[in-house]
Amino acid sequence: MKTNTKTYVILGLLLVAFAIPSTAQTRKRTSTKTTTTRTTTVTKNPGRVSSKKVQYKTPKKKVTAVRTVPNKTVVKHNGQSYYYSNNKYYTASRGRYIAIAPKIGFRINSLPSNYSRVRYNNQLYFNVGGTFYVEANSGYEVVDPEIGTVVNELPDGYEKVTIDGFTYYEYSNILYEKIQVNGSRAYEVVGIIDME
Repeated sequence: MKTNTKTYVILGLLLVAFAIPSTAQTRKRTSTKTTTTRTTTVTKNPGRVSSKKVQYKTPKKKVTAVRTVPNKTVVKHNGQSYYYSNNKYYTASRGRYIAIAPKIGFRINSLPSNYSRVRYNNQLYFNVGGTFYVEANSGYEVVDPEIGTVVNELPDGYEKVTIDGFTYYEYSNILYEKIQVNGSRAYEVVGIIDME
């Protein structure tokens, strides 16, 4: 019986000896790889931006001068005369008139018929071809719109610009970004260019 017990023990040990290496050979090595994802919030909305950071797609804008401005209204601003006609502002230079972006603070007595109302944060703006007005002292004054104001279309004469690698649309130093509102294209004011 002792011989049988020894035989069973030896057979058991051999069986275990063969089973362990074979299990080790067939076992797949698994390793856990941990991937860390960092979420970085990129603020695209530039807010107030130095004109030095703005890169225009077309480096030089074509300046058009006209000889006359029909039915012009003189707009005095900081002691200088400007001219308003056909929903545009002009400055006189060498006997000609050059269309300019309206300066903040310009005032007119009545709005042209093609204005649109834009409401944002309980502020009512009157948008005339990309120029924003608010009612002021029985007239209308040019102002910068608040960041977040949305318009349905860009004014004629807008330009594409790049700031920190992002593309925007600029008109009269106001930066717009294309967005979707109820499935339709619109443009949100995302910044103002500070001229330096």
